[in-house]
Amino acid sequence: MLELEFIFAYIALGSVVGVLAGLLGIGGGLLMVPALTSLFIWQGYPLEQVVHLALGTSMASIVLTSVSSMRAHNRRGGVIWPVVKNISPGIVLGAFLATFLAASLSGVFLAVFFACFLVFVSIQMFLNKKPKPSRSIPGFWGLFSAGTGIGGFSALVSIGGGTLTVPYLSWHNVDVKQAIGTSAAIGLPISLAGTVGYLINGWSVDINGWLIFGFVNLPAVLLISALSFTTAPLGAKLAHSLPVPVLKKGFAVLLLVLAARMLLSVS
Repeated sequence: MLELEFIFAYIALGSVVGVLAGLLGIGGGLLMVPALTSLFIWQGYPLEQVVHLALGTSMASIVLTSVSSMRAHNRRGGVIWPVVKNISPGIVLGAFLATFLAASLSGVFLAVFFACFLVFVSIQMFLNKKPKPSRSIPGFWGLFSAGTGIGGFSALVSIGGGTLTVPYLSWHNVDVKQAIGTSAAIGLPISLAGTVGYLINGWSVDINGWLIFGFVNLPAVLLISALSFTTAPLGAKLAHSLPVPVLKKGFAVLLLVLAARMLLSVS
């Protein structure tokens, strides 16, 4: 059974993840993976498997979070559905295949890779570069190719894709609020394909824990999802009323802290 302190920890994590998902169009994996890695180490799971378990659990938790965030943004006209339709096939292909690569890598390598990715994302958020006015959204094959890369990288570091999708769409002169809303919708195919992949790749791994299937910790998923589903609409509401660029800079600082924390957890 799950101890009370871990129940409260998962509930708190889900609450914060939901707000961030709605606010910035991210699935929450940037926050969940370092936090879950620390929690799983605290629970005594094998050190060589904690990062894989954190990646799979985070990806599964993003499913309901993305649904809630997507619905909230769609009610405000923030989702560009033709983009979602054209980019999703590549997203699913890239996300599913990337889980096989992640399963073959060591936990330490994944932790270092993820931390470097957090630093890169935080720098991009600080720079906030502007695209050329002539840039526009590409056609099907352009979006399919971009989706394969976004899906693959997102599954490898277990994010809903917003960290890559929002800058990609913004770079093609999509309004930032629509980029966030569309990214929230794209998080659903990423999380579904990634979850299936992590279930398959972790099925033969023996992790001695309660209700763990593959690389997915079911109690953590249920608790995080329940709270994030509830709080994501709040984040979406804030996204349409608060200065997102300022919030992104604050989030960038948080990412740097999380990168350092994750490296310390597995060192």
